[in-house]
Amino acid sequence: MRKTIKIPRILKVNWIRDLSVSVVYNNGEARIIDFRKVLHSIGVDDKSPANILFDPQEFKKAKIENNTLSWDNVEQYITMRNNEKQRVPYEIGADVLLKYSKPEKSDLALRIGKLIRENRMKSGLTQQELAIKSGTTRNYISRIENDRSDIELATLRRIIETGLGKNLEIKIK
Repeated sequence: MRKTIKIPRILKVNWIRDLSVSVVYNNGEARIIDFRKVLHSIGVDDKSPANILFDPQEFKKAKIENNTLSWDNVEQYITMRNNEKQRVPYEIGADVLLKYSKPEKSDLALRIGKLIRENRMKSGLTQQELAIKSGTTRNYISRIENDRSDIELATLRRIIETGLGKNLEIKIK
């Protein structure tokens, strides 16, 4: 039986600053990629056409093509079967980019942990007491409060409504 290979895909660019990019992968995770490390690790040097990507203005021209990052401004050609050269965009596979990325902590995630801690303390509850009331573990409550774990919406609702006795309201602006 063949094993299904899951290939990561980039769905969106959140921002580009200097030679760093924040992207969203198809698993919903936002990750930051430091392209200084990526370009050096894949052997881009002074002789490489991709060397122009060390210039932040050229680097900012990144687009999403084939669910990875792509640059039309890099002079790159492939040889076709008929020996003709065809210009193609410069791409680095999303799997390679994932390898050199790190998770991006969102402001919202940081605020959720802080809000849970503040409201737990106002309610006079320990992490253990909140965990028991909301059907989770003290370790998990600690990880959320210290921004070391993501939280599912259903779990957040249980912690807020059942554990803390508050109402959860979510707004999209």
